[in-house]
Amino acid sequence: QVQLVESGGGLVQAGGSLRLSCAASGRTFSSYVMGWFRQAPGKEREFVAAISWSAGRTYYADSVKGRFTISRDNAKNTVYLQMNSLKPEDTANYYCAASSRPTTVVQSALYPYWGQGTQVTVSS
Repeated sequence: QVQLVESGGGLVQAGGSLRLSCAASGRTFSSYVMGWFRQAPGKEREFVAAISWSAGRTYYADSVKGRFTISRDNAKNTVYLQMNSLKPEDTANYYCAASSRPTTVVQSALYPYWGQGTQVTVSS
């Protein structure tokens, strides 16, 4: 069982930066693939980024590649999402998720554990 708590969301102007954090409980955090997803009002939840258990592999949606960076600190049971050059279209509720053995990292249905979300609003 893994419990996830996100933080770091807020209001930022276009071009600005935010860093989201996701603190996880549980002694097996290091064995999970961690992902970030987002959901804007009236839209489906979409994949943003994911990182393997060893942090050896990272994955990004095309829409955020080059602007967002996912990282993790297994000693602190925390995964981060550094978001730079933010755009108004990045406005959404951002969720972190954990999965032990997803066959693909981009499908939200393969992640059994979710946080409550943190709101990111980017003004133009």
